[in-house]
Amino acid sequence: MSHRSLALSPKNFALGVMIPNIMNTFRRLFAVIPLIVLSLPAWSRPRVVAYVPNWVELTTFAGTIDYAKLTHINIAFENPTNDAGDLSFNKKDSLLIDKAHAAGVKVLVSIGGGSASSDKALMARYFKLIDAEHRAGFVAKLADYVVKHDFDGLDVDIEGPSINKDYGPFITDLAKALKAKDKLLTSALSKGYGGKKVPDSALAAFDFVNIMAYDGAGYWDPKSPGQHSSMEYAKENVAYWLGRGLAKDKAVLGVPFYGYGFGEAFRKRDYTYAAIIAAYPGAESADQAGNTIWYNGIPTIKAKAKYVVDEGLGGMMIWSLDYDVKGEKSLLSAIHETLQAKKD
Repeated sequence: MSHRSLALSPKNFALGVMIPNIMNTFRRLFAVIPLIVLSLPAWSRPRVVAYVPNWVELTTFAGTIDYAKLTHINIAFENPTNDAGDLSFNKKDSLLIDKAHAAGVKVLVSIGGGSASSDKALMARYFKLIDAEHRAGFVAKLADYVVKHDFDGLDVDIEGPSINKDYGPFITDLAKALKAKDKLLTSALSKGYGGKKVPDSALAAFDFVNIMAYDGAGYWDPKSPGQHSSMEYAKENVAYWLGRGLAKDKAVLGVPFYGYGFGEAFRKRDYTYAAIIAAYPGAESADQAGNTIWYNGIPTIKAKAKYVVDEGLGGMMIWSLDYDVKGEKSLLSAIHETLQAKKD
């Protein structure tokens, strides 16, 4: 049958009308699929959450971040500057927020931190702001602050002695206020440093929890040297929070980009991963260097990333991104490569 006679056939005339319509339907479908993928919930793939301290030179640092390997950035820390609950804001945060958003990375502001646990004046301020009398006003200020500065949510890094009886009600009310504005609420929690004081109701209110599975040893106890963030310690911390009812897809395993020194290497602060590998050739492939610094090298970081995927956890968290290096020795790259390989 010739092409001309095929076109003139009543049956094939109908087909000639139907086929273009079917093809147009498929074209529309395939155009929508990428949008569906982009709109999948964050927990459909492992999160990579990086804390970025805002005391580093953000103008420069924001331009060095490999945003493609991250899903969330927590800017740390902003805290109440007065008893009215007004929060500080580093103007250079805006540059980081804009760059991250352009790359599709969510940015949260983190409140609390070590100063909220060690600074008695700041801790007392938090206790007043989250009590029954002042809580509603403080919660409203926090929610408005997140919106005003274009954050995607708020991360609560209140830990240790700064967790009191008002923590649970504060988190419950804060979650309601942020959800009403379509914003995230997350936390950083430690099993051994105040974890038992966190009520189960708070765990249910968080979009996800950054599990601080590190600092199991350190300069505060120089007579007990050793690895502060072993694989066993990570599993133990995850098991604790899952046992408390935290859903697996909300459990984000925290890993350190730093180490602690003992013996000849003892000092009352950490060693950044960047400093360790600069001082000790080959240190990126180990967890111990010199006499003696304990940390997580690439093999351990990769093993933890594999564990996260194998167990179906919510992702990984980094403290802190400025401690990493670029190139083949990068711990962020090790995380990314492992998560991508397991996903594929």
